[in-house]
Amino acid sequence: MPKVKTNSACKKRFRKTSNGKIKRARGFRRHHSWAKSSKSVRQLRGIAYVHESQEQKIASVMPY
Repeated sequence: MPKVKTNSACKKRFRKTSNGKIKRARGFRRHHSWAKSSKSVRQLRGIAYVHESQEQKIASVMPY
């Protein structure tokens, strides 16, 4: 049986944790941080996880 290819876009954007969750980066933090409030910039710093409704879809394109 042939190998399943990992989606290149997903391997750059997501990481699997040891407990099975999928980590992701947050958006809206690259540019114009001066226009955002200090609170919103601070909250964008934290780790974000993929929502449960999307986990199975992402896991299917990242088999390894």
